[in-house]
Amino acid sequence: MAAPKELEIKLTLPAADLPRLQKLPLVRAAKASVKHKSQVSVYFDTDKHKLRKHGLTLRVRRTDNRHIQTIKATHDAHIFARDEWEAETADGQPDLALAADTALAPLIDGKLHRQLKPMFETRVRRSIYPLARNGGAIAMAVDQGTIETGERSGALCEVELELERGSEADLFEVARELARALPAQLSLRSKSERGYELLSGGELAAVKFEGVSLAAGTRTRDTFGLIGRACLRQITANESALLNGDAEGVHQMRVGLRRLRAAISLFGAILDDGETAAIKRELKWLTGELAPARELEVLIKRVVAPVKKRRSREQGVSSLSRQFAERRASALDRAREAINSARFRLFALDVAAWLEIGQWRSPQDDLVLDSGDRPIEMFAAEQLERRFRKLRKKRKAFAKLDPLQKHKLRIQAKKLRYAADFFADLFAGKPAARRKRKFLDALERIQDAFGDLNDITVDQKMIRSTRKRTRQAAQNGAFAAGLLTGREDARLDSAMAKATAAYAGFAKAKAFWR
Repeated sequence: MAAPKELEIKLTLPAADLPRLQKLPLVRAAKASVKHKSQVSVYFDTDKHKLRKHGLTLRVRRTDNRHIQTIKATHDAHIFARDEWEAETADGQPDLALAADTALAPLIDGKLHRQLKPMFETRVRRSIYPLARNGGAIAMAVDQGTIETGERSGALCEVELELERGSEADLFEVARELARALPAQLSLRSKSERGYELLSGGELAAVKFEGVSLAAGTRTRDTFGLIGRACLRQITANESALLNGDAEGVHQMRVGLRRLRAAISLFGAILDDGETAAIKRELKWLTGELAPARELEVLIKRVVAPVKKRRSREQGVSSLSRQFAERRASALDRAREAINSARFRLFALDVAAWLEIGQWRSPQDDLVLDSGDRPIEMFAAEQLERRFRKLRKKRKAFAKLDPLQKHKLRIQAKKLRYAADFFADLFAGKPAARRKRKFLDALERIQDAFGDLNDITVDQKMIRSTRKRTRQAAQNGAFAAGLLTGREDARLDSAMAKATAAYAGFAKAKAFWR
């Protein structure tokens, strides 16, 4: 049985801003028809989270005197659509007999019956506003309440916009209208995902790239959509960790931004339009806002802290260490300010809309259309081959490159690394698997070595920028800065040797896509 699609955009909103939401013109116009419900939803799984691992959610929701069992399946082709099956049950327990025609059916057996148990529950007060837009209909549900595991609990305040009739463009425009007026952030995490995070105690933990599963024969255009969505998930999933001051959250959000920029570069032939150009500008802006916090974190951890530990009594060392700590705190505040801004809120929604309904999905140029329709394995092999040869070709001139040229070479290596990660699943078989592992290992070594050289350059630049106000402080500061610079200078020859060796090893790697 074909599953009905649930198409919705979810926004998180501070509970303190709900009164402001009520005053917005589009909400005031719907107040006369608002409906209120109290809902208790219990989510079921096994102790080993079998359903979650298969991308499934099973819940039983009680509203008034009715119990509704809902099964949801993630939809890789769309970040705002999920397959959903609903059925009324007699009580608050799952009825797997009603799941025969759902995505859960292949997992149902006696063992699953025995092992299913409540994992967590949500208790919310839901207010549903019927919004009208350009002849279409959008249901806006405002949920306020809690999510509870028994040992932990967390607050919920969300706005869900579900398209009932009309165009997806209208759905995104209503979301933008809310984000412009309120601190409403795009959220790609479902209530069930938040519940599992609460179970593990990692609600604010930094999130790494989850990867994409690609199949041969998939159109190049559709593949970019899958990769772009995974990048957007990584970006938005690290908001909480960043705002909580987690340095790893800053790093992982930057990785998500870099991956998306690399993907745009890889698929540039099918992304030549004005919307993409605007997205690239905003990606560059946000990357720049986060860069100082990450760079200062690396400098303090790798250079300042070791020098302070061994030579804290030397002139100016403790003072310089405090200055860098203050600069890091200021840089983190700058990153937080960017994430809390309306510009970021609109950026996230614009990227999501661009990925789902952007101009690149329906190109007018026949050549671009044909390029996007090609099987991804053909496109991937060409991209990997071209970038591999280009990077390998510059090895002989490596020692003569200046820092800026080495930086550009590092970016090339990083793009090749991301491309290899994106496309790795397309090339199967034992010979390819062995070559793939060795190739990725060699590429990781060269990327790490080039990154180390770049860090030295960036560290030295930040150290030189340090100044003190008084003459005596300037003398002490200069001495301490000299210690830091000396440490980096002493590493330069060794880092260069490692990079040269890694480059030589990479040049001998065998392509796994041929």
